[in-house]
Amino acid sequence: MPDIQSFGKRLIDNLEKVIVGKRQTVELTVIGLLCQGHILIEDVPGVGKTVLARSLAKSLGCTFNRLQFTPDMLPSDVTGVSIYNQSNRKFEFRNGPIFAQIVLVDEINRATPKTQAALLEAMEERQVTVDGITHLLTNPFMVLATQNPIEYEGTFPLPEAQLDRFLLRVRLGYPNAADEVEVLERQQLRHPIDSLSPVIRVADLLESMEAIKKVYVSSPVKRYVVELVNRTRENNDVYLGASPRGSLGLFRTGQARAALHGRDFVLPDDIKALAATVLAHRVIVSPAARLRELSAERIIVEILEHLPVPGGDFEQPIK
Repeated sequence: MPDIQSFGKRLIDNLEKVIVGKRQTVELTVIGLLCQGHILIEDVPGVGKTVLARSLAKSLGCTFNRLQFTPDMLPSDVTGVSIYNQSNRKFEFRNGPIFAQIVLVDEINRATPKTQAALLEAMEERQVTVDGITHLLTNPFMVLATQNPIEYEGTFPLPEAQLDRFLLRVRLGYPNAADEVEVLERQQLRHPIDSLSPVIRVADLLESMEAIKKVYVSSPVKRYVVELVNRTRENNDVYLGASPRGSLGLFRTGQARAALHGRDFVLPDDIKALAATVLAHRVIVSPAARLRELSAERIIVEILEHLPVPGGDFEQPIK
């Protein structure tokens, strides 16, 4: 089994050469990468969402494409298009920007639902179908989508089916005063991303992705995950609770977090640390709760406060 703790430290340290003071968000991004999931970055402009995606691609030596979503964008602008070649009298498929290992989808909620739907097959099936022909995407494949949570004019809110495709929803937030001063100093002469070099081989990344699946999860922790998700469905302040995909996401991210922290077994603390990030965007708050300004994150926190934590030995039994 590869040393995932060392893998994560090298990658996180390299990303922090560019992203200052946001270690928790950077770690969540690495967890999403190891779980082969997609990440929705919801934050105000100018806090480093695009830079985080570019830095991740450069740190891995992966191919990178950026999609700037606009209301007039077509699905073919995402997936690609078949063009008639007059010399051989055949249609040839030209890859769209989705054919990259790390794909940044900027302002995803500014495109029409039809264009947003073009991402669904790619995100879930890791393939696109154009003119009845299926084209496989590269491996690894990860979508990092951004949206502005403040300005909603001219936007198309993401449907629940598409939100559920994102493994994690993270936020960067404004830096504190000391970190912002460091940002100014680092960028005085040039942007630090220009000197960023790969620290992880793609082969090592693929090996680590498979290795985290072997991290032990005890039966009490599995029941803890399921009970947590079930309570989102039974809560009076929730109109629609998290799906089984949420349970699977919490299960897999718990394995990745445990491995990054040097353990080969998952603790309830791993689940508690990830619950809001994995589940909140899958929960639809009831109208009455919205009037009370109750957020999905707050509901998850309250469920965790009242949910009994399993006790016992979570380490893998000796065979």
